[in-house]
Amino acid sequence: MSGESTGYDAADIEVLEGREAIRKRPGMWVGSTGERGLHQMVFEVVGRAVNQVLVGGSGSRNGNGSGNTSGSGRGSGFVDVTLTSDGGVRVADDGPGRPFEAAGESGGPDLEALLTSFHAGPELSGRDITDVGQFRAGLFVVNALSSRLTAEVRGEGGRRVHEYARGVEVAPPAAVGSATGSGTTIAFWPDSEIFETTRCSFSVLAERFRQVAFLNRGLGISLTDERPTGGARAVSFRFPEGVRDFVAALDAERGSGVQPDVVGFEREDPRMAGTMEVALLWTGSREERILGFANSRATREGGTHVDGFRDGVAAAVIAYARDRGLPGADLDPRDGRICRSLMAVVSVKLDHPEFLGATRGLLGNTDVRDCVGEAVREHLGDWFEERPERASEFVDRIVRGIHQD
Repeated sequence: MSGESTGYDAADIEVLEGREAIRKRPGMWVGSTGERGLHQMVFEVVGRAVNQVLVGGSGSRNGNGSGNTSGSGRGSGFVDVTLTSDGGVRVADDGPGRPFEAAGESGGPDLEALLTSFHAGPELSGRDITDVGQFRAGLFVVNALSSRLTAEVRGEGGRRVHEYARGVEVAPPAAVGSATGSGTTIAFWPDSEIFETTRCSFSVLAERFRQVAFLNRGLGISLTDERPTGGARAVSFRFPEGVRDFVAALDAERGSGVQPDVVGFEREDPRMAGTMEVALLWTGSREERILGFANSRATREGGTHVDGFRDGVAAAVIAYARDRGLPGADLDPRDGRICRSLMAVVSVKLDHPEFLGATRGLLGNTDVRDCVGEAVREHLGDWFEERPERASEFVDRIVRGIHQD
């Protein structure tokens, strides 16, 4: 290497911090400055709202414009998302309403800290976190990349509002009136100086919110679009049966035209420090569709929860065939064709999820495989015992399909 000076030293290093760093390199924080990054902004705010209502319980719906959906029968709370006619996004929840200046009962950071600092720390952790977006950047990133943001907190009979412009406080939090119930509303306007487009896709957001509602039983999410000139459009999601409803909906989209016979269960297992919710359906086709999720994040590459599911199905099928003297007792439990005609959703929520790979689409927690496999084997085995005719039909179909290959 030449001994000549390169002319580059510490004096040439530019150190960016806080909101300046976010605005200088927005793609590092939300993925892109296109539509994908815009949607990540929405998912950041919606994710916080979802976690608040799931952990804090639902409050009473108030009449201050936070939403237009009836508050009856909401179970685990409600999140209202509105795409406003002036290009903004408003996200309202009926959670506990975290104060601006003081930590809540959980000891977590106050809302002002979340909006203005990377160092505030997470509000929630572990299985309490529902990942709506592909990653978590935080409210500070949303604030810094918005031309304007307002946060409203309702609680103790009053409403307080804090306003920012490009991440900088416009005025201190101020009381603006009375309110019933509790909750938080965050409205933001993505900065057109940063983003190539500030127009969100209604269909993309609706599909993800529907999925999140499936994966969090009883949670309600609505999406209203005030932008169309012909009038607003809206959708609302709540699924009391969780992933059972998810599998039934997937089957309906397939166009089977029959009432699905969905097998489903939920279990907590301390060995994997988390819970699992599983639903499955034999479709009669030769195609397999198994969707895996960890803390509501899609694991498109699979992982230990999906591997455990396959193990459990194979063990239950082979055990039933052996006990009943049916063909199939000699099947190889590692034969992937056993699950070929299955449609299933495998959702786990873990205190310490371990994702592998750059895209974090593969779950790696080793304990999860045995826990899910054992639970699936037990519950599917019980279902077989309760429905021997259906069980024999499924086992025979699996064996015949493998022998025909």
